[in-house]
Amino acid sequence: MGGFSRNLVVYGAAVLAALIVGVLLVIGGGAAPVTAANALWEGMFGTPYAFGSALNAAAVLALIATGFTIAHRAGLVNVGGEGQLALGGIAATAVGVHLPSGTPAAVGVPLILGAGFLAGAAWAGIAAWLRVRRGTSEVITTLLLNFVGLGLVTLVVHEAGLLRQPVTSVETLPQSAPLAAGARLPLLGIEGSPATIAVLVAAIVVVVTAIILRRTAIGTRLTAVGLSEAAAARLGVPVARLRFGALAVAGGLAGVAGAALVATVPFVLAENFTSGYGFAGLVVGLLARGSLTAVAGIALAFGLLASGGINLQLAASVPASSIQVVQSVLIIFVAGAVTLRKAARR
Repeated sequence: MGGFSRNLVVYGAAVLAALIVGVLLVIGGGAAPVTAANALWEGMFGTPYAFGSALNAAAVLALIATGFTIAHRAGLVNVGGEGQLALGGIAATAVGVHLPSGTPAAVGVPLILGAGFLAGAAWAGIAAWLRVRRGTSEVITTLLLNFVGLGLVTLVVHEAGLLRQPVTSVETLPQSAPLAAGARLPLLGIEGSPATIAVLVAAIVVVVTAIILRRTAIGTRLTAVGLSEAAAARLGVPVARLRFGALAVAGGLAGVAGAALVATVPFVLAENFTSGYGFAGLVVGLLARGSLTAVAGIALAFGLLASGGINLQLAASVPASSIQVVQSVLIIFVAGAVTLRKAARR
């Protein structure tokens, strides 16, 4: 059996097992499987709005997972997507709320996405510097920086001197003022769909990254560093510079995802705006196992499941958290199958 066939069997079995768990959860919740399946399908594909929401979520996940793949190619594991996402959102908001009125989207959108990239890259750069200069595990530093980043979001939306909107009454929410019109992501133009150009940005990033990693000298060097740091160094490959750059770019792409989130309806920075996208993007990257094609496919699947889960709760009275359980089971089965395959080869 070839490698493709084995992978097909592994992933197919994992999906089947996760579906069985999902059916059991639906039955346990008192809903008919057929009713739940129809509600899930309607939530994913039933309306342009539902599918557009799924595309927006998939774009965010794909950006984070692409960054994870770049870092992983260099032998690094970036688990700091949530914090880098948060810093990207903060930077994008700081730029977006101060843009002059009348700023065209052709100027404002690149500015906020660029600000998001720079902030995310700088945040990841802290962990990258500690890794290449001090040998500190990037897994630990990026993980801990997540909590600092999320704490900074809470700080800036509660402090009037930072990004909190003007307080006009006791009912004023702790969030930023809305971004200027020129800083908001334009829609793709699909009737009834909220899908924004973040989908195009993510698609371009995935394709360009795939070309760089597969067909350029930088991609070859990153692969060499990931396979053997010592051997790459003996061949004259700038290991420290490549690893620093790979982790910084990973953080930058997560920062772009954060900028995209705040530049989409309702166009404000608020607590919990990250919604766990950073951790979900990490999962997409882990499941993709270095394939950018898989990143796009898995990100889309996760985006569809998230959109479908909302309608599942509304139409079939099945908790939307059931989708998260199914996703978690899928991850466990895939990881277990891959581990067993590696053990069988030894």
